[in-house]
Amino acid sequence: MITLGTALAFAGAAVAAGFAGVGSAVGVGIAGQAGAGVVSEDPDKFGNVLVLQALPGTQGIYGLLIAFIIVLNLGVIDGNVKDLTTFQGMALFCAGLPMAIGGLMSGIYQGKVAASGIYLCAKRPEETGKGIILAAMVETYAVLSLLISFIMVNGVKL
Repeated sequence: MITLGTALAFAGAAVAAGFAGVGSAVGVGIAGQAGAGVVSEDPDKFGNVLVLQALPGTQGIYGLLIAFIIVLNLGVIDGNVKDLTTFQGMALFCAGLPMAIGGLMSGIYQGKVAASGIYLCAKRPEETGKGIILAAMVETYAVLSLLISFIMVNGVKL
């Protein structure tokens, strides 16, 4: 039987992976729509467009990483799921929130900036690097979310 604390910890893992994954999916979709238009006009720009489109996908990876660490700490991998107190479970749930919210928002906004970088690539291919840098600036906040969630997860004594 799973305790409320253990269920809350699972919910924290699900929220971290789910919300960050949604942010990445939306962001990659936004950039992909812009990229399809550019590539339809000039197929030779596919390589530059692909790099910009891929950037918002990292938030989903970060969310999955936090979810994996939470689940690993619960003992799911070796089949001995720990019974957590409600406090421990709530702490792990809260530890997943920075990555969930940061991943959701930065993924969406990075997709919008990447789409603008793709339009920049269409008009001035030599400036693609600047578009990548602009999109990478949004990534900073996903990395900060990953960092604080990681520190919080590791701070919960099980």
